[in-house]
Amino acid sequence: MTSPGDADRRYHRPMTPGNLFFEAMLGGTDPALVSEAADRAAVLLVRGARESGDAEVADRLLHLADAEGIETIAEVWAGAPADSLSGCLWRLYLLRSWVYADPAGVAREFEAGLRSAPVARVVAGVADPPGPDQLKAMIDEVLSGIARSDFADVLLRAAAFARVVAAGRAALSGPTNAEVQRMLVLSEQLEAAGHVEMEHELG
Repeated sequence: MTSPGDADRRYHRPMTPGNLFFEAMLGGTDPALVSEAADRAAVLLVRGARESGDAEVADRLLHLADAEGIETIAEVWAGAPADSLSGCLWRLYLLRSWVYADPAGVAREFEAGLRSAPVARVVAGVADPPGPDQLKAMIDEVLSGIARSDFADVLLRAAAFARVVAAGRAALSGPTNAEVQRMLVLSEQLEAAGHVEMEHELG
């Protein structure tokens, strides 16, 4: 006979990803099955994490890219539509990976965009002054929100942050037009997904 404790442990297992979380998916040969498994994992991660409210789940979600590698996450989720849970998770982890790879450069671009996007800056919730450590803390707080707050809020905060950075890139002489557009598109995709989530939940 199964005890309630055993049932709880089974229920929480998919929501606490660790090393090799995606190994079973990537070992498959049928792209359709891999895609289906990736979508199912995204649903478990987002919906399951919100239901658990567990600090350990939030921490494992935050460090999923560190444990699995951003390349692994890209292989699983990068091709997903922007208005899907899989696509949103890919964009959120990509954003965090970029911030951690060049926090000083991100801080410079974010600060340059503050005047052009003051409302987005407030929504993003970055401490003033927006130094490298403050930006890393902000992006970690946003991703931790997958387990601790409404997923629409997570998406809208990330979108606001990307919009300020896009404005900063446009104001600086170094970034190319393509780099500005990429960040602007990312912001628009996350914002649109946030509104879909508010209306009827992403799938």
